[in-house]
Amino acid sequence: MEDNVVIRFSDVSVYQKETDVLAHVSFDIRKGEFVYLIGVTGSGKSSILRTIYADIPLRKGSANVAGYDLGEIRHSEVPFLRRKLGIIFQDFQLLSDRNVRENLIFVMRATGWKDKKTMETRIGEVLSRVGLESKIHQMPHQLSGGEQQRVAIARALINNPQIVLADEPTGNLDPETSRGIVRLLLEISRSGRAVLMATHNYSLFKEFPARTLKCDNHQLIPVENQPA
Repeated sequence: MEDNVVIRFSDVSVYQKETDVLAHVSFDIRKGEFVYLIGVTGSGKSSILRTIYADIPLRKGSANVAGYDLGEIRHSEVPFLRRKLGIIFQDFQLLSDRNVRENLIFVMRATGWKDKKTMETRIGEVLSRVGLESKIHQMPHQLSGGEQQRVAIARALINNPQIVLADEPTGNLDPETSRGIVRLLLEISRSGRAVLMATHNYSLFKEFPARTLKCDNHQLIPVENQPA
């Protein structure tokens, strides 16, 4: 792949269990790009994301993500692929019995961080990035939904990923909080990371226009009238 292409799908079939939900999927995403992935529920948005992070195996076509060939990737390599990805979910998936710092520490230890000083420095950096330095000792239940999602974004940034995948990140949030999350993800893309955001919130990509791909009628198609 070219140096700036971090995701490339070529004639890929995307599956939900044994069902082929999308066929002939081909697209590239480059460093620093922000891309929306839209479509109705069940159209294949989450399945594309799950294929990207190797939760769904590649069966047809070819795909390369962050330098890994998804058709050839070994099971033992999947954790290393995922360290190059930051993944954000609709339901935050924070550990309810641990505070913000401990949620981040848990992920860092799971992905091989060992030096305590370096870990604390990195926690400060990512919380500053999402505007939550003052919430470091708060428990998840003490945070608003938007703050919990910002913690989830901080967690996704811990390993300095090349790519951020956001699966309906505003699905549980009110409109104003949703706009704040999209602004943050756009800022993250401007820092050089690719951001792919699955959503069915049409008002967001009208207010914050960006390149858009749509799952429709078993195909992935570019949406016209997009910004240059």
